[in-house]
Amino acid sequence: MRGARLGALLSTLALPLTAEPIRIASYDPELSRDGPGLLLRDLQRGEDPQIAAMARIVAHAAPDILLLTGVDRDAQGATLDALAARLQAEGAPDYPYRLAPPSNAGLASGLDLDGDGRIDGARDSHGYGRFTGDGAMALLSRFPLRLERDLTGLLWRDLPGAEQPAIEGTPFPSAEAQAARRLSSAGHWVVRAETPSGPLRLLAFAATPPVFDGPEDLNGLRNRDEIRLWPRLMDGDLGPAPAPPFVILGLANLDPADGEGRRDAMRALLDDPRLVDPLPGSEGGRAAADPAHAGDPSHDTADWDAPPDGPGNLRVDYVLPSRGGLAVIDAGVVWPATGPLAEAAARAAAHRLVWVDLELE
Repeated sequence: MRGARLGALLSTLALPLTAEPIRIASYDPELSRDGPGLLLRDLQRGEDPQIAAMARIVAHAAPDILLLTGVDRDAQGATLDALAARLQAEGAPDYPYRLAPPSNAGLASGLDLDGDGRIDGARDSHGYGRFTGDGAMALLSRFPLRLERDLTGLLWRDLPGAEQPAIEGTPFPSAEAQAARRLSSAGHWVVRAETPSGPLRLLAFAATPPVFDGPEDLNGLRNRDEIRLWPRLMDGDLGPAPAPPFVILGLANLDPADGEGRRDAMRALLDDPRLVDPLPGSEGGRAAADPAHAGDPSHDTADWDAPPDGPGNLRVDYVLPSRGGLAVIDAGVVWPATGPLAEAAARAAAHRLVWVDLELE
């Protein structure tokens, strides 16, 4: 009898343990300040109400892997270190693994990229920015990270099927500018995360808003091609295609049904058979719905003023798992309709944190 019990116990111990779901999140907390070093100063002082609010949002969601867009970057990583410490102090997970490669945001081009006759403006950088790293990107993770591919330096003209702006057939603002302009306004990364259940690739990006331009539609075309980069990468047109499991995450700045921009690019990505749209939702998005909009408001991720003062609430932030190698367990947007957390979300930023819980198959 004792031997049978021991055998049964050993058999039970040999069964594989069920892995906990991994929570992946994307969030634009609008942590961009008016000059270099100012975000680090505000983090160190510990008195900024916006930072406190965004930290509470992250602590509530407690993602295992978090992509932040719209966050200032410094070359030494001091700002990201201080941010991770502030999040942990608020109750968010410890993120010992952090990644923030150089960004196109604020990277001087030395050229007139917006056609205003100057070469030193924020829009003359490879990605909009008043200084190097203004509104860049960062990954924070509980698991080890390794940058496998950095497509941030890809020239716009080198994306298959790219369409750059022109006015009456003339390249805008010049052929010289078009030959040098990079596609990514912030960055496009392929990052390998070593999770307890195996490797998971993160395809991270932040695209320019498809507005703030003229009849040439520079930003609209660029936004579309920044989104189109991912299908071309999955097609193998930009080198080896990433094998599942992977997740595309970040700020697309494009709603598939509402707002300005070339919405067909977002619809095509969401409908791609290689991806799953987990349709994260919230009560706050539904409660703040603009009745003039066509999309489902419960999936919105940004709370902007309704026209004519703003674009209205839109779905612009995404976490899109690959159809192979992953199972979607749950998904959501941190946007309560009422209460202290709703107040914190509104105080932090116009954007809301989007999360998806996944299991590696």
